[in-house]
Amino acid sequence: MPNKNDAKVALDKIIKKSRIHLYKPIQIAEILYRIRTYNDINPLNLEDYRTKSRAWRDAICQPLLGQCCTSSSRFQDNLFDYNAIPPLVLNELSKENIRTNGGVEAYIYRRFINKHTQLSNALSYCFEATPDTFNVKQFIDLFWNEPGLKRSLDKIYEIIVYSLFSTLVQTLNLQVEISISEKYYNILTEFEDFTQKVMCLDISNTSHIQDAKIYRVGVTNAADRGLDMYSNWGPAIQVKHLSLDVSLAENIVSDISSDRIVIVCKSAEKDIIVSLLTQIGWRSHIQSIVTEDDLIAWYEKALHGNYSDIIGSNLISCLCDEISNEFPSVNNIPDILKQRHYEKITDSFWT
Repeated sequence: MPNKNDAKVALDKIIKKSRIHLYKPIQIAEILYRIRTYNDINPLNLEDYRTKSRAWRDAICQPLLGQCCTSSSRFQDNLFDYNAIPPLVLNELSKENIRTNGGVEAYIYRRFINKHTQLSNALSYCFEATPDTFNVKQFIDLFWNEPGLKRSLDKIYEIIVYSLFSTLVQTLNLQVEISISEKYYNILTEFEDFTQKVMCLDISNTSHIQDAKIYRVGVTNAADRGLDMYSNWGPAIQVKHLSLDVSLAENIVSDISSDRIVIVCKSAEKDIIVSLLTQIGWRSHIQSIVTEDDLIAWYEKALHGNYSDIIGSNLISCLCDEISNEFPSVNNIPDILKQRHYEKITDSFWT
């Protein structure tokens, strides 16, 4: 049977592995809060809370983070595996939480606030920057050099890539045209109701022009695979800042329905990625590989090059907007936490 030391070690492991949003630790905190305040579930009975606790977590994550967890059900259920927080461990945490009148909850949310304070300090570099002072390598290094923020580097890296790509696409005023050859007009006439609704084409308008755009898909899943961004002119974009193995290389291409994939990665990973994709026969699906050195060079030109006067400010603005959307509550402690008065809990074991 686990004791309180074992339970704390298990909880710390979950917190350490979590990204900045701390969805899983918050889910544990809300289960403990539910037991303490409503006493209507049994921590030893997993089905009392396995699924319901997602809603309890989301109810506080929305005001806390401005967003909710979108990971797969399977990944979310991993929280209660034997090597994470199984019912026996949760039961011990619950005993401690009741003994301290919310001490374990307070412990989790203090860790959350500490991580967000670290994040706020790092992000302030971007918010206070100008085109003359911003250095993208220095910004990335703020996250590499801060242990509490490394797990969130994937999102920052994705924002850095998106902001540059989107700003340049807009500045270049790119347009995308879709059209149909005259020899297919008879089929167009037959399916005109379909082409009008899906392609904005009909027999009197056989071509359609729209602005080129890059879109972020949103939250990536726990395995750090799948689509990160896509464009309306073809390429799918996968951002990688971590090491790649054969399994993840296969997932990059097999999970994306596109034959034109752009991979963004650290410079040291490029040759490894090319080799792995060649091994599994998917090299032909890769349109190009963009390295961190490319990003640094492009940021330098955007901020200090010949056209920095029309690109620089827009790029910094896009960066700040994306960061604000991704981390909306980074500088504030929401009222929902203030109302619980966790600051009054001072148990020495859970400080």
